[in-house]
Amino acid sequence: MNSSAIALLQQHLDQAFACLPDEARRLFHGRGRQWPGLEHVTADWLQGVLLVALFRQPDAQPLTELKDMLLRFAASPAWARSGARHLLLQHRYQADSATEYLVGEAIEGGEIEEGGLRYLLDFGRKQNSGLFLDMRLGRQWVLEQAGGQRVLNLFAYTCGFSVAAIAGGAERVVNLDMSRPALSRGRDNHRLNGHDLGRVSFLGHDLFNSWGKLRKDGPFELIIVDPPSFQKGSFVLTRDYAKILRRLPDLLAPGGRVLACVNDPAIAPTFLIDEMVREAPQLRFIERLANPPEFADSDPDAGLKVLLFTAD
Repeated sequence: MNSSAIALLQQHLDQAFACLPDEARRLFHGRGRQWPGLEHVTADWLQGVLLVALFRQPDAQPLTELKDMLLRFAASPAWARSGARHLLLQHRYQADSATEYLVGEAIEGGEIEEGGLRYLLDFGRKQNSGLFLDMRLGRQWVLEQAGGQRVLNLFAYTCGFSVAAIAGGAERVVNLDMSRPALSRGRDNHRLNGHDLGRVSFLGHDLFNSWGKLRKDGPFELIIVDPPSFQKGSFVLTRDYAKILRRLPDLLAPGGRVLACVNDPAIAPTFLIDEMVREAPQLRFIERLANPPEFADSDPDAGLKVLLFTAD
């Protein structure tokens, strides 16, 4: 990061704040590697909160210049017109993802809207705020496709897919994740949207010890698999994804569909397609869903991969 890159980031913020979206959106995606010097910078509009994240430690002088630029930006007329109240700088390269509050008092959380649905976020306390903005079109697809279906949401996290599915008229959703606090936040997200929790289950279990339970809860017309790339002690994508794929046919209803996801820049879409052929040949690849345009990447295969399969 240098002075010219910081000036370019300011230009992007100026342009974005000239016409801010009504909902939460990524405003700048340096990780798409389209702007030299800013490959490790992102900026998200969280409806009153501008969250700038650094994924690699900059040198001391560029970091000072970046903070000075952000403070100047927060004193601009565009900032005042936006109604923004907080400007956060998150150091994602640090073990605790420490967050500085450059403008506004410290806040622990807030609400954002996406696709007409509401979600609770965390600020300044966790690495991730609670909703992955790059999955926006995936949640939209689920909302449009889940009507009347039984849905299994694996690695559910805070249940964004589940909220979309119930909003879209799903008959039932089963959420599974090892993190009970994340599932508790998912329950709160459903409540925030006025959903009937009688149609939603929350299983705080280890997936690899839960196949019998899931078979009893099934079969499912739609299964969503959105795992982390790496979770210490529990999941390594390149090693463990195959163990999931081979179980899917036993959980699917006839003609059921699988939405399988990978968000590791080093893994191409062909990984999932080839693994599915090996482990579950009954499932046929249909298409890769588009990513939001604000997450454009110089290498499309490095971006989020959301692949649709169907049972023949």
